[in-house]
Amino acid sequence: VVTWNVGTAMPPNDVTSLLHLNTGETNDVDMIAIGLQEVNSKINKRLKDALFTDQWSELFMDVLSPFHFILVSTVRMQGVILLVFAKYYHLPFLQDIQTDCTRTGLGGYWGNKGGVSVRLSIFGHMVCFLNCHLPAHLEKAEQRKEDFATILHLQQFEGRVANGILDHDLVFWFGDLNFRIESLDICFVKYAIESNALSQLWEKDQLNIAKSTWPVLRGFQEGPLNFPPTFKFDVGTNKYDSSAKKRKPAWTDRILWKIKTPSTGLGAGGPRTRRGVLSVSQLCYCSHMEYTVSDHKPVVAIFAVQFPSKVDKPPVEIYVADEWSRPEQAVVRYKMAVGFHRSSWDWIGLYRVGFRHPKDYVSYVWARSDDGERCLEKQLCAQVMFSEEALPKGNGEYILGYYSNNSSSIAGVTEPFQV
Repeated sequence: VVTWNVGTAMPPNDVTSLLHLNTGETNDVDMIAIGLQEVNSKINKRLKDALFTDQWSELFMDVLSPFHFILVSTVRMQGVILLVFAKYYHLPFLQDIQTDCTRTGLGGYWGNKGGVSVRLSIFGHMVCFLNCHLPAHLEKAEQRKEDFATILHLQQFEGRVANGILDHDLVFWFGDLNFRIESLDICFVKYAIESNALSQLWEKDQLNIAKSTWPVLRGFQEGPLNFPPTFKFDVGTNKYDSSAKKRKPAWTDRILWKIKTPSTGLGAGGPRTRRGVLSVSQLCYCSHMEYTVSDHKPVVAIFAVQFPSKVDKPPVEIYVADEWSRPEQAVVRYKMAVGFHRSSWDWIGLYRVGFRHPKDYVSYVWARSDDGERCLEKQLCAQVMFSEEALPKGNGEYILGYYSNNSSSIAGVTEPFQV
């Protein structure tokens, strides 16, 4: 999980260290959620694709696609953006994807402050990512609490399970939460940072204080703040604010999580019988001082989430030959799981390995065939074919993906094969 207030800056040339792509750790990472605040809201005229209107989203897709990460979902409210990526082979197990956003700026009329969320079912467990930008300034702690409560109250999702944010099995809450350090003067704060006595600042951190006093924060956890405060820096440097305002350094940029409390069963076994259903351990919580385009430093957390899989088969299984060397071999057979709700607008896309998002296909065919209905009723395979014109001209590695219109997600993928 990444949070970064980018202060309307242009993206840097290189974000590999931010995404921990050069450390070997990313081989083990399955999903990445990136929350940005203060992205320049002007529409970028250069972009060909109306789907993504900002250079930050483009940059992250470009950087992550060679590592087999696909953009699962994105939501934007003015300068507040959330992007959720996953390895392509997990896509069929990420279902019920929905987004929401809540404006809290100017009493709810302006989207410069507020929260955006992406929620989804991951192997049958409901998970919500919530990126917030809360009100600034030391004296606004109470307003931050109210805005967070408003966001939790107003965000609602459709479906039988997890209608509100806190109904999810796991919530990641992050962003520029704007909490400050109380009652210590700027000289002491800077002295504590320079002498690496950060623990002296923890107890005066407004969010740490609030965790024990605000009911709305009950159950939210956060790792230790073993990195220096991430705000406010002179842009282009690692030097804290030297302007006339001389703002006091603070940990404004935070990443927290909350596991839903199991419903207490009856009898002596009670809640213990559900223990081990879902556990989270934080492997890393750090800031990245090397990025100087903004007056905030980005913050990253890496989590290991363990749970038993409730889903072991994708909604759609696709069968394809190892190689298409002649046009007549471009035949695709597919089978749908019982209970999968197909739509006549479903399609099967042919993707180059390293594709960026579900609409980033080379070509597609509608997922219907003459005998399809009859086959699917009997749980047999349906079959479609790519025409010669639809096939790519060069050689390469490709993947097929079944796009479900009802769930706005890819419900089945193949292993890479040669064309």
